[in-house]
Amino acid sequence: MADKKNDDPPRTSGSGEQAVDFTDDSIPADARTAIVRLLEEIGYLRSEIEANNQRIEELENLADRDPLTPVVNRRAFVRELERVKAYGERYGNAASLIYLDLNGMKAINDQFGHAAGDQVLLSVAEALVANVRSSDLVGRLGGDEFGIILARADRKAAEEKAAILLRLAEKLEVTCNGNTIPVSLAYGIVDLEAHQNAEAALAAADRAMYERKKARDT
Repeated sequence: MADKKNDDPPRTSGSGEQAVDFTDDSIPADARTAIVRLLEEIGYLRSEIEANNQRIEELENLADRDPLTPVVNRRAFVRELERVKAYGERYGNAASLIYLDLNGMKAINDQFGHAAGDQVLLSVAEALVANVRSSDLVGRLGGDEFGIILARADRKAAEEKAAILLRLAEKLEVTCNGNTIPVSLAYGIVDLEAHQNAEAALAAADRAMYERKKARDT
């Protein structure tokens, strides 16, 4: 009578690899020791790879953040601007860009010092983040300029949001070294259009902001 065939599946480890049966007397003791050491080394390398991947992700996140304020930097903002624009082009969803400029920033730095200027930038950035939707994105474009991407928002909605943000900025009570520093913003808005790249949209919004400033001052 033929030996009964063992149809049990081979044991595997949790990672899906076939486990080694150390009860098999056909494996010499020194080979078992080498296998154990090899498996330990594989486990160590896996943990190192996982830790390195986590560090890389953390560094990538840091590379996208503005060093002073709780918003993304220009590079990350431009990348997201391109993504939102492409999404709108594909699905026909409206999206808008608000370009914001802090009024009188040089005068603030000259009169109150650069620490006060940094505090103004931080306070404004925090107010912007707190008063937009989670689907929107705030970025610092450089110096005293910020941008906001309003996903699924047309020009009318963007104008309403910008007006709200300007009023909020004017109500901010920024103090530094006992001095209360006035805050005000100027803004420009553009619709994100298919034929514009991100930098062209930013330039158009910047021009709209300066035209609004010029009209206000005349």
